[in-house]
Amino acid sequence: LFRSNEYKSYLRMDPALIDDEGTFKYVLIKLYHGDGSEVLLVRGFKWGEYHDDIYQETLRQAQDKGMDTECLGGGRIKHEPLEKKLFVYGYSMGYGRADHTKTVEILKKKYPEYNITYSNDGY
Repeated sequence: LFRSNEYKSYLRMDPALIDDEGTFKYVLIKLYHGDGSEVLLVRGFKWGEYHDDIYQETLRQAQDKGMDTECLGGGRIKHEPLEKKLFVYGYSMGYGRADHTKTVEILKKKYPEYNITYSNDGY
């Protein structure tokens, strides 16, 4: 069972954290908790030179909260806030292509007013 503080930390793990604008690498991550529950996370930032940079930062944050993670793949996101558009595409050399349909589902919950599309083409 969750200890109350762990549960609060678990709930604070925002499913979608991406940069406010621009084109950047992203990873799709499965977050595991000790009770067997799991949730998918999208993390995408311009500071990530490699997909693994973004994954390792998320892994560290999860482990600090007593949780484990698995990287399910990556790609890129083009975020155009003025047009309210997100475009998910490409793949990670190290982790392979994320399931962009799952990424889009997660992003739609955080950005319901956006036009969010994806393509399996491109790098």
